[in-house]
Amino acid sequence: MEATSSDSKAGEQSADTGMEADSSASRSDSRSVFNSTGSEQDSLDGLSEPVPRCPLTPSPRKRTTSQSKTEPPLLRTSKRTIYTAGRPPWYNVTGTTFKEAFVIGLCGGSASGKTTVANKIIEALDVPWVVLLSMDSFYKVLNKEQQELAATNEYNFDHPDAFDFELLVTVLRKLKKGKSIKVPVYDFTTHSRRKEWKTVYGANVVIFEGILAFANKELLKLLDMKVFVDTDSDIRLIRRLKRDISQRGRDISGIIKQYNKFVKPAFEQYIEPTVQVADIVVPRGGENFVALDLIVQHVHSQLEKREITVRSALASAHQGQPLPKTLSVMESTPQVRGMHTIIRNKETNRDEFIFYSKRLMRLLIEHALSFLPLKPVFVETPQGGVYEGKRLSGKRITGVSILRAGETMEQALMAVCKDIRLGKILIQTNHDTGEPELHYLRLPKDISEDYVILMDSTVSTGAAALMAVRVLLDHDVAEDKIFLLSLLMAEMGVHSVAYAFPRVRIITTAVDKEVNDQFHIIPGIGNFGDRYFGTDAPSDWCESDEGMDF
Repeated sequence: MEATSSDSKAGEQSADTGMEADSSASRSDSRSVFNSTGSEQDSLDGLSEPVPRCPLTPSPRKRTTSQSKTEPPLLRTSKRTIYTAGRPPWYNVTGTTFKEAFVIGLCGGSASGKTTVANKIIEALDVPWVVLLSMDSFYKVLNKEQQELAATNEYNFDHPDAFDFELLVTVLRKLKKGKSIKVPVYDFTTHSRRKEWKTVYGANVVIFEGILAFANKELLKLLDMKVFVDTDSDIRLIRRLKRDISQRGRDISGIIKQYNKFVKPAFEQYIEPTVQVADIVVPRGGENFVALDLIVQHVHSQLEKREITVRSALASAHQGQPLPKTLSVMESTPQVRGMHTIIRNKETNRDEFIFYSKRLMRLLIEHALSFLPLKPVFVETPQGGVYEGKRLSGKRITGVSILRAGETMEQALMAVCKDIRLGKILIQTNHDTGEPELHYLRLPKDISEDYVILMDSTVSTGAAALMAVRVLLDHDVAEDKIFLLSLLMAEMGVHSVAYAFPRVRIITTAVDKEVNDQFHIIPGIGNFGDRYFGTDAPSDWCESDEGMDF
């Protein structure tokens, strides 16, 4: 999943499958306006020293469809490539949303350079998980009569009635909460929406751009910073001519006709007046580096106020509490205890470690499946008799592994569940903050309808498991349809998950009582990923990634 800073005007997204808020970020009391030399006339309150500028030369916009893109996790510019993956926790130890995305609204006339400004802000911010959402994606579906008008340049695409504001507000509200959302793709050649909608994931910062971004009161409530991009009308017309001729195959006369009849009047009536609600006005668009620096400073200051620590809080919580009823520990039969003896022994060679780990995984999967809801069914046997049996009471099961060690459990799951769908989540530790970060995910489509078996080899504090469950919830998976499976868990991790998500079923083969100062399970199993794959732990991988204790 690949939620990244992105250009809504270029490229395709390929990911398989992201609380209505009062504006929590503090706003400036006055707008900041930058003149043609880039000098500041009014300033936002409480800003730090300017951050270094990161000039960006965007690639030409070549598209016939609207885009709200969230992958790959790279922003490529003429001078450098920014790796933008690594979303920190967006929830507290109770599993509820703690901080909402900071939403920047970019408004301005057609071809004013809003997307260029957005990309330069993204590059200068240099923060993980930025999403660019384009208003172009939310044009209404045209009926036959409107289609005919559009084909002859007689339909007004610049009027507020041309946009589906109800859908737009719903989507932006969910995105602000950190949830995944589906965005329509508008085809400008056919003036219609495509059947396939794009999945966009929640982020630290959301940049929303559009000609009427400030024209709706409900939209304005969701914007933490409002930026108006002010570009000379002649320049905007020239850009529009170049774009529509080269990218949309339109003739000059039709473009001029549409501009004079619809674009220019709509700008004067609906767009230009909204400059009054803007916090910052940016003349000359992406070339106004002073304005861009000020925007970046303010966003950084707001993000710092929203920082949260999860892992240390988990380590000190729930001590001495009885184990929750949602926990199921597989019976410690002589066979199970014998296999634990082998895989816990530091002298066990890799081949034996893999063999007995796989045996335990298979038993764990079989045990977990017994908790799925079943409904009675009657089948006819070959002898003509009737047998009363059971069948899954639900659409299907999906397996999701927490990389990398959780991936080792996939083979056992596939051996038990035929044709099961699989997803993957990569969570790593940020060694500067000690917090888990979400770097990658790939989830099957319509996962919200499934029972999900979430797999990790070991769970210590529960920080990675909490993040993985939160991701599934943000994809609208029901909490009571999530089953967390692990070969070994610490009591601390069990309590953390059960306290935050009391309806998640927790299933394991064993629970150890202690966790040391390095958050390793004691007596534990060691670094499961390294022992299974025969590797040494890279310094930038968190213990969960390696199948150790997180």
